[in-house]
Amino acid sequence: MDKLVSKIAALGIPGLVLVTAIGATGLAGGAAITTALAALGPGGILGGIATLGIIGLISEGIAQYGVDAIFSAVIKELYRKGETKEEILRKCWI
Repeated sequence: MDKLVSKIAALGIPGLVLVTAIGATGLAGGAAITTALAALGPGGILGGIATLGIIGLISEGIAQYGVDAIFSAVIKELYRKGETKEEILRKCWI
């Protein structure tokens, strides 16, 4: 068990997300992995793998800069691109 935990920990947050998704499938083995990956992102298994990669990038940024700094920077960038407050709020709540 310690070996398994150390391997999952090496994957970081994406590993935890994948383990949670696998557990939620109610399946076992390869079927659980493929179902979990397909459910995680658009476009099936490849989308799930891409989603895990994006989760890794976001979690690394949050660990380095903090949630508030990332959130503020994204909002400022959306304003810089010409989006209105209403458009940004609509994107946040959909």
